[in-house]
Amino acid sequence: MGQSSVLKHRGPRLYVGGRLALGGTIELEAGQAHYLRTVLRLGRGASVAGFNAVDGEWLCRISEVGRSRVWLTVEGQLRVPEYEPDVWLLFAPIKRARLDWLVEKATELGASALLPVWTARTQSERLNLGRLRAHAVEAAEQSERLSVPELHPPEALDLVLAAWPAGRLLVVCDESGTGEPIDEAATRLVPGPMALFIGPEGGFDQTELDGLDKLSFVTRIGLGPRVLRAETAALAALAVFQAIAGDWRRTRTR
Repeated sequence: MGQSSVLKHRGPRLYVGGRLALGGTIELEAGQAHYLRTVLRLGRGASVAGFNAVDGEWLCRISEVGRSRVWLTVEGQLRVPEYEPDVWLLFAPIKRARLDWLVEKATELGASALLPVWTARTQSERLNLGRLRAHAVEAAEQSERLSVPELHPPEALDLVLAAWPAGRLLVVCDESGTGEPIDEAATRLVPGPMALFIGPEGGFDQTELDGLDKLSFVTRIGLGPRVLRAETAALAALAVFQAIAGDWRRTRTR
C-alpha cells in the first residue's frame, strides 16, 4: 500500500495494548469488537487505526469477524511514537458524573497519569476504576493522542507523599490565595517530571497545607481571584501548564 493511502486514513481509532508491527495480527477485546461490528457495522476489509505509546499509530484492516471477536491485520505505520510531557494529575475524588468528566478532559489535555488521593475533606465514595479507565481510553481515541494516562488506585495523602518519587515536582493548587500565581510558577519551574495536585471541594485542611509546605519538592500556586470547583481547577491548571511548559507549543501531526 502506498504511503499516500496510509496518510489519508480517517477511520475509527482504537487503543491496542498489545504489540503493533507490520504484518502482525491483533485480536480485539470484546468491547472493541462489539463497537466495530454492532455500532459501526464494519466488516472484513474495513480500515481501523490502532495505536499505543510504544509503537505509535498503525493502519489496520479487519481480517476476520467472529461471533464475538474481531481480528485486525497491521498494514502500515501512520505515526511514529511521539514525546509527551510527563505531567501527573493528583485529585481528591468527587461525585461520579463530575469525576467521569474530569478524567475524560484531563486525558484530552495530555495528563500522563491520574492519581486519586484521599484528603481530610474528601467526600469519600468508592471509585470504579474500570469505568474511569474506559473514559480515559475513549478520550485518547477521540483526541488523537497516542497514549492513555495511567490510572492509579486511590491512596491516602500521607502514603502518597511518603512514596513520592525523587526528581518529580509537586505543584499544589492552593485556594487560600497565598500561592504563587500559576503563570509565574509555570514559567519558572524547570521542565521535567511534574505533578499538579487539586484538593477536594472545601479545599485542603490547614494541617495538610502546613505539612506540604515542609516538603522541598512542593510548590504552592494560586488559580486567580475566583473560587473554582475542583474539576474546573484541575483542568484550568493542567491547561496553563501545558500552554506554558508543556506540549501546547507543538502542532498536530495529522
